Amino acid sequence: MLKICTLPLTGVNCIKKVVTDLAVMEIKDGAFHLLERAPGVTVEEIKAKTSGTLVVTSDIPEMSIN
Repeated sequence: MLKICTLPLTGVNCIKKVVTDLAVMEIKDGAFHLLERAPGVTVEEIKAKTSGTLVVTSDIPEMSIN
């Protein structure tokens, strides 16, 4: 999540979940809530690459990719 966007915004606060090559995160209360992490990705790596507020509440499971 960007703290400041320099591009024109077309839909503010309309996204509830984000899926990236690193993780699945839910957006609520102005923060990313980490739900799952990609195989081989650590929580520390996700924290380092996320500029927005990241909430990590417990052991974050690795997502299952079949």
